[in-house]
Amino acid sequence: MAVTEAQNPLLGENTCGSLLKKLQEIWDEVGESDEQRDKMLLQLEQECLDVYKRKVEQAAKSRAQLLQALSDAKLELSSLLSALGEKSFAGIPENPSGTIKEQLAAIAPVLEQLWQQKEERIKEFSDVQSQIQQICGEIAGNLNLSDASPAVDESDLSLKKLDEYQSELQELQKEKSERLHKVLEFVSTVHDLCAVLGMDFFSTVTEVHPSLNDSTGVQSKSISNDTLARLAKTVLTLKEDKKQRLQKLQELASQLIDLWNLMDTHPEERSLFDHVTCNMSASVDEVTVPGALALDLIEQAEVEVERLDQLKASRMKEIAFKKQTELEEIFARAHVEIDPDAAREKIMALIDSGNVEPAELLADMDNQIAKAKEESLSRKDILDKVEKWMSACEEESWLEDYNRDDNRYNASRGAHLNLKRAEKARILVNKIPALVDTLVAKTRAWEEDHGMSFTYDGVPLLAMLDEYAMLRHEREEEKRRMRDQKKHHELRNTEQEAIFGSRPSPGRPVSSGKVGGTRANGGANGTPNRRLSLNAHQNGSRSTTKDGKKDIRPVAPVNYVAISKEDAASHVSGTEPIPASP
Repeated sequence: MAVTEAQNPLLGENTCGSLLKKLQEIWDEVGESDEQRDKMLLQLEQECLDVYKRKVEQAAKSRAQLLQALSDAKLELSSLLSALGEKSFAGIPENPSGTIKEQLAAIAPVLEQLWQQKEERIKEFSDVQSQIQQICGEIAGNLNLSDASPAVDESDLSLKKLDEYQSELQELQKEKSERLHKVLEFVSTVHDLCAVLGMDFFSTVTEVHPSLNDSTGVQSKSISNDTLARLAKTVLTLKEDKKQRLQKLQELASQLIDLWNLMDTHPEERSLFDHVTCNMSASVDEVTVPGALALDLIEQAEVEVERLDQLKASRMKEIAFKKQTELEEIFARAHVEIDPDAAREKIMALIDSGNVEPAELLADMDNQIAKAKEESLSRKDILDKVEKWMSACEEESWLEDYNRDDNRYNASRGAHLNLKRAEKARILVNKIPALVDTLVAKTRAWEEDHGMSFTYDGVPLLAMLDEYAMLRHEREEEKRRMRDQKKHHELRNTEQEAIFGSRPSPGRPVSSGKVGGTRANGGANGTPNRRLSLNAHQNGSRSTTKDGKKDIRPVAPVNYVAISKEDAASHVSGTEPIPASP
């Protein structure tokens, strides 16, 4: 290397070769030994190596810094692309090549563009989130939320995320529009109700929120949850007032018409209260005339009813008999038997004797009606369950007939409908035991509270339920006996097989006609169906009383304990022998 450098004319005079040559001349002149010369040359080479090594280390360090800068740039590029949701960018070379500095120079403008795009995207996110925050504040009724700018998550600035925020903003804008529409509907409803009730609309609506008056713009009206809730409450209150006033007005109108009819009031006198009687049969929604339910109108009708009420003493018999008819209807609906003829004779006797004041008689009958209503109300829960029980018994009876039908699975018209009904009937029949138990408990509790027997059209309900429970018990015993006979028959077959070495064929039909006859007679044990016989009529039928009303009697079917189709088939199958009683 030294020789090459010494021969290179481009290195000038002070080259390594020239200096080495000059050093050799000095050594020759001084007379240095070869050993000393070799030692000094080795030292010189080591010093040169140290210089090269330092330069290489500096160059490697510089390269490492550039590589780190390139890596940081690539990482930042990847981070920006990830934050912006971009998989690639137009300015990024697909296969980067060249020196490290060339690669850095190629990435720098791309980073600049991405940073600019990130700033624009952050602004878009901030605008959308600010609108979302503002609408949320309006909905929540807390407008202070719009004072502080929303924090933007710079780790996810993708268009997908922006679309999600925009979709959320659209939903909120839609909700705001719907809320505003609902507020306007509430305000309109309040206006109409106040007009019908004769109330001040402005003071009513401003009590809910000051922004609901007509002076503020539509977009400035409050749409918060609290405003909507208070508007809804106001509407409900006004509707309830309207309902109560209409009910009161209709009661007054009914009383007026009854009194007019009793006293044959002249049509001209009746026409003075046409504005009261015109809403006699109207529903709440049909009354829309302004002032139709004003308080002064109701007070006017009350005064007229009170005036006519004082004149009704001369019509005592008609009024008393009408109240007696009302009392009889209440007891009929409650399935309580009374003697209407005796009651009417008693009323006639009291009126003819003149020993009772008309007001006292009417008050006593009103008291009887009130007590009858209370008793009817106390019986309502039990009567509802009696109706459910009777309906379930009817379904149970139908299901029993359906299970005995050998052609029920044929593909005939309506078979699928019967199958669906049978499935529903089985579910309903399975609820009968719990229904009966609940009915017994409620009936006993009612009798303890009232100190009297609970009757259904004159028949003690507990007696009906006890007989029904007895039928249930008999049915369970019958089923248990059939299972025991079947087990005994199988045991006898096993014993015969052990003795004779063979077992009779289980598929041999044994007296199929006998089994068919058993089911035909209505019971699994060959006995006919039993029905409750607590009344003169057959239970479960609907008889007609002398006044033409339907008399409903509960049914106690024999198949109280519902059995599945498989159990029923096992009892009536013609291929399975029925063993004799041991």
